[in-house]
Amino acid sequence: MSVIDLSNLPFPGNNLRSFLDSVCEENELDFAAYAGMDPIAQTVHGFVNYPDEWQTRYVNEGFQHRDPALLMASRSIAPVDWQRLRGEQTFRDIFRAASDHGISEQGLTVPVRGPYGDVGLFSVTRNCSDREWAMLKDKILGGLQTAAVHLHDNVIQSHSLTRKLTHPSLSARELEILQWIAAGKTQQDVADILSISNRTVEVHLRSGRSKLGALTTPQAVGRAIGLGLVHPS
Repeated sequence: MSVIDLSNLPFPGNNLRSFLDSVCEENELDFAAYAGMDPIAQTVHGFVNYPDEWQTRYVNEGFQHRDPALLMASRSIAPVDWQRLRGEQTFRDIFRAASDHGISEQGLTVPVRGPYGDVGLFSVTRNCSDREWAMLKDKILGGLQTAAVHLHDNVIQSHSLTRKLTHPSLSARELEILQWIAAGKTQQDVADILSISNRTVEVHLRSGRSKLGALTTPQAVGRAIGLGLVHPS
């Protein structure tokens, strides 16, 4: 997955970094981060108020591919307390590196799920004892969940990301094949009509399903019709 730094993109009326700073100040936290996962483009987009050196190291060493806090939260509907991850070697490796930049392993990631299969992950950290963290978490969890939804909604409602999620970029051949499937043709029918192999049709369908965030071809056709990319017969 590639990484898009949203702090470099225009968000009218919103200063995302300042919002993170204010959440930290109001809730006695050290750092905060937002990471969104685009299921169609297979990218991670986000912004943080971590030290610049840690941001660079995190991306350069590919930690976003194996950070257990992000991976577990992306599959969860409930907040993930990082204490649950302390037994994992990958977590220990990442936070051994993070500690060089003043970042504690005490933290929490709040997942948010959107209408297009999009996922937002809001993470916060605080350097304190387990007892202090338990007390603080109880006090601020509700507010953090509200902040997570606010952040994710603002990112998804930005023009560029909304268009990318709601208007997947399918190739002309992928659209042509989906149109024939929508017309009731079988995969072999489409291969015969287009004078290509059945395997080639399957490759294009697989790519189209991925771009549309669909598990099956009927789901892909349904979503393509709903988006106006193909038309029902």
